[in-house]
This record gives sequence, structure tokens and C-alpha cells, in this order.
Amino acid sequence: MLQEHRHLEGRRIATQGPGVLRVERIEDCARFSLRVADGNIALASKAFGCDLPRTIGATSDSGARLALCLGPDEWQLLAPLDGRDAIEAKFAALYPKMPHSLVDVSHREVGIVVEGTGATLALRSACPLDLRDMAVATVTRTVFDKAQIILFREGENRFRIEVWQSFADHVWGILQAAGREIELGI
Repeated sequence: MLQEHRHLEGRRIATQGPGVLRVERIEDCARFSLRVADGNIALASKAFGCDLPRTIGATSDSGARLALCLGPDEWQLLAPLDGRDAIEAKFAALYPKMPHSLVDVSHREVGIVVEGTGATLALRSACPLDLRDMAVATVTRTVFDKAQIILFREGENRFRIEVWQSFADHVWGILQAAGREIELGI
């Protein structure tokens, strides 16, 4: 029997100063890894209900659906949980005329929001990227310490991390330590 372990459930990090740093788990959602040829992006966009961006690092959203372009033919698709079956059915119906790979990775990953004026500082504690160069509404695959993550900059002081469940506690622990240092002014 499959046993589900929900990492980070109910956990939250917040510094004393308002708006300085808030870290918390994002509500579960449907997550898909999509691989599709360039010529079929329009069909895939229609099936998902959101335009798939064509530029690596670009994002697009339509209501509660979010498409993140991670490679020349690779997207991470995020949608409400109650839409998972419909998305799978639409892509399955397209398969005969549009070969593709759509893999449900909902149980593999967990989302973490890092927000506030100290968000960039907290992320720099273990991420090698110069986050000052990362524009709002862009995404990249990177590492946080030794854990592979998908990092999406949702706003000037708001980031979303998508990380495998098996690395979630590790990433959380580093963010917690960074939060303590930020609070102490170290």
C-alpha cells in the first residue's frame, strides 16, 4: 500500500518584523511535466487551457493554471487539483495526432513560497544564482544547496520553489536557518 507523507504540512517561518520574511508550504496542486514538439505547442496550449510560453525561463498563466518553460521542449504545468483528470483526458485524446509526454508529478513535489524584503537574502544563502538578475515572472531550474529546485520569481519580493518531497525538509531547514540569521541581523 502506498503511504503518503506530506512534507512541511502546517509549517511556517516568519521573522518578527512585518514583511521581512515569510516562508510557507503552498497548497497542493496538480503538477505535470510536459514534453512536446515545437510544432504542437498551440494544440498543447489549448488542451491545458493556458498558452505555453516558447522562451526558456518564461511563464504564462490563465486563471489558476500556470505554465513554466524549462527547456526547448519542456514545461512544468500547474493547475488546481480538481482539474487533474480533465487535463489528462484532454492530452490523452490528442495523443494520436500529437505525440507527447505528459507525466503527473503531483506527488513528487511540494511548493514553498518565500516572500518579503528578506526573500532574496534567504534564497542567496544556498542558491548560486544572482537573483538580482532574475526578472519577475521568470523561472529557472537550479540548486538550493544540493537539492535541485525549480525557482519561479512571482514578484519583486516573492518566489516560489518547487522541490521534490524527498528534499523538502532539507530545503526547509536551510530557509529556517537563513530566517534566524536575517532576524538577528547577521
